[in-house]
Amino acid sequence: MRSHNFDPIELELFKNIFVSISEEMGAVLGRTALSPNIKERKDFSCALFNPKGETFAQGSHIPVHLGAMPLSVQASLQSVSFEKGDLVILNDPYQGGTHLPDITCISPVYVRNKLAFFVANRAHHSDVGGMTPGSMPLATEIFQEGLIIPPVKLVRKGILDEDIFNLILSNVRTPEERKGDILAQIAANNTGRQRLEETAKKYGITKLVRHGRLIQDYTEKILRKTLLSIPEGTYSFSDFMDNDGITETPVRIAVDMSLKGGEAILDFSSSSDQVEGGVNANFAITCSAVLYVFRCLVEEDIPFNTGLMRPIQIIAPQGSVVNAQHPAATAGGNVETSQRIVDVILGALSKAIPERIPAASSGTMNNVAFGGFDPDKESRFTYYETIGGGMGASSERDGLSGVHTHMTNSLNTPMEALENYLPIRIRTYKLRKGSGGKGLRKGGEGTIREYEFFVPTHVSILSERRKFAPYGVLGGEKGQKGRNSLIPSKGKKKVLGPKANLKVLPGDILRLETPGGGGYGKKK
Repeated sequence: MRSHNFDPIELELFKNIFVSISEEMGAVLGRTALSPNIKERKDFSCALFNPKGETFAQGSHIPVHLGAMPLSVQASLQSVSFEKGDLVILNDPYQGGTHLPDITCISPVYVRNKLAFFVANRAHHSDVGGMTPGSMPLATEIFQEGLIIPPVKLVRKGILDEDIFNLILSNVRTPEERKGDILAQIAANNTGRQRLEETAKKYGITKLVRHGRLIQDYTEKILRKTLLSIPEGTYSFSDFMDNDGITETPVRIAVDMSLKGGEAILDFSSSSDQVEGGVNANFAITCSAVLYVFRCLVEEDIPFNTGLMRPIQIIAPQGSVVNAQHPAATAGGNVETSQRIVDVILGALSKAIPERIPAASSGTMNNVAFGGFDPDKESRFTYYETIGGGMGASSERDGLSGVHTHMTNSLNTPMEALENYLPIRIRTYKLRKGSGGKGLRKGGEGTIREYEFFVPTHVSILSERRKFAPYGVLGGEKGQKGRNSLIPSKGKKKVLGPKANLKVLPGDILRLETPGGGGYGKKK
């Protein structure tokens, strides 16, 4: 860790300037996008990077995106020669991406004709091709999941490459929506670039670069201080994912965490090998989950940046489910495995500092993707969303109900917006009473959400905690497991597995009951 003399007031000023630029990028992206997933749910993230591809500022967006994006910038630096006015697009999970629906756009920022920064954003697109609408299939290799985009220039010296753009749009089910969303991402980066250029002109590039570095150093310093407050030792914990979507075999996620001298080593070597189905996580996702947990440990309002990584070492063997190798399928690794990685890290920490660690939250993003043809609009449609569940209880309060937790930070899509965009009706949307784990503090309730389909539709579900319930802490009870079911317009109700691909008919109802959070402490 480097030591610097600095003015704390000035540092706070620049921290807020940098964060405000990231937040303005997010505002532009959300307001100009076309899809409800980006416009309504805010399933996107924006951040600022130094020339090495290290984060120094970000908006308050999606944790699973932000921890992984530095690897996208760094992968682009290895394969692309950036010039002023360029924009690189990518989604390849094996080059810093997370899963194929997450498309990243990266732009260099030049000051006095010298590369000074990068701005980048990542947004989840409701379709990027592949086996099923929504691009969240039960695949066995990444080629089945959708269009793979390596780091490639979409904009060259300020000019959009129409050939590359048309190639992308020709491989998705809803090209006009994808076009609008990608153009929104370009606009967001242009805004971030302009603001950094204006700030550099106002304060000088030397001061901006220095404070970007100081912010990283400050984040590192505070995290080391936090780690020193935790009793030294090795703490282990393991949990299971329900299955990989192809077989019924549970998938083990395990960590041995060693804390000493203000540093942490997290060893995931006891986790399962990479699996046939799509719950494989690449190393970028595992990094995101680790950084998220340790940022949550810090009570001070520190920025989320690469400085968090300096006191932490991650051991994730290649070919394991937490560091999968090409061409393993990855659609669920980003959204589901990331949640279980968080659960096991928190479980290990609960053995060291149980008074500071909450019970497990719902542990799943409850992903629903679907698509088909809408005869009224004479066009194809695709949609993707995640559904909230119960938050785990803590020593201080009951868990919140019906919220997105941990690695997802997206909003709820309003029913009115959903029904306006798509040929469906939301029949039920309410809290799932009694689903939170009991204890001195009660876990939050899950939700019940029912979709009625008006046209033949292909549906994909990626969910977890349907077999293994969210754990409680210090004697608190487990939260209730989730449940998926199909209520056909004709015939009997069918129970669905945690992961499913199915075709529904007009009048059919899909019902998702999401898990509750675990309880904290024994009830007196």
